[in-house]
Amino acid sequence: MDIYHVVADGSGWKMHAQGTDRALLSASTKADLLQQLPGYMAGRTASVKIHTETGQIEDERTYPRSEDPRRSKG
Repeated sequence: MDIYHVVADGSGWKMHAQGTDRALLSASTKADLLQQLPGYMAGRTASVKIHTETGQIEDERTYPRSEDPRRSKG
């Protein structure tokens, strides 16, 4: 399973693959970037770790949902 991170980047937000710093998606706001995620993740099996502006992980999303190992509704 691939792992991606959504992080603050200067005056905006970006998503990059773990182990690289190259932006795969970028947007001026976190909300705008998160709206792009489902389209980008279509057909991929991955975990996306969403960070706060200070770098802490605040959420993790698994694509597709059926691959989520926790099997919870959350």
